[in-house]
Amino acid sequence: MGSRSGVVRPAGQLAGLWTRERVVSVPNAITVVRTVVAMGLAVWAGYTGSVPVLVAAYIVYWFGDMADGQAARRMNQETRLGAVFDIVCDRASTMVVAAAFLRIDPDSTPAIGIFLFQFCVVDTMLSLSFLAFDIVSPNYFYRVDRSIYRMNWTHPAKALNNSLVVLLCLADLVWPAALAALVVLGVKVWSIARLLVATRGASSRGELTPAGDRTLVP
Repeated sequence: MGSRSGVVRPAGQLAGLWTRERVVSVPNAITVVRTVVAMGLAVWAGYTGSVPVLVAAYIVYWFGDMADGQAARRMNQETRLGAVFDIVCDRASTMVVAAAFLRIDPDSTPAIGIFLFQFCVVDTMLSLSFLAFDIVSPNYFYRVDRSIYRMNWTHPAKALNNSLVVLLCLADLVWPAALAALVVLGVKVWSIARLLVATRGASSRGELTPAGDRTLVP
């Protein structure tokens, strides 16, 4: 995948890498399985109103999401295509499981609604921004901007961003969950704003070129 440095490469070069990437791989297979199972459990939970099945759907989604990433790194099968596939499947799983959650507990709507906007709209744009840089996935965003990486893609950040609101809602703490969702939304908006300012500044200085292993923002 090239040098995976924090710099932009010409679109033609990145497109060439994309077409040579493996589609059939163990990590992608895990992503498919965990998405199908999580969504199936979520549909069943919504149909039956079963909280234990809903919790099982979340467990499959969360642990499956960790498993496909671990497999990609350990087996040296990380690809940009796989990263995008993972991002899309995360949003699909989240929306279906959230729909089941709201079917079972409509009172959670304020928190879940804010979370869905944050995760499926704002965070999607932030996560896909890795495609503008010569890195293989958002997990390498520290090569672009260390502060944005620490706030979004370290293990504690990902756990808090993706699970805190759900856990609070399961504990029937809807308004604390809504507040947590607003805080996470603020972090995502700040991250996007920081990235936009940094890229515009680097562009004006002529630094967004495929020349060496450089970090966009120290």
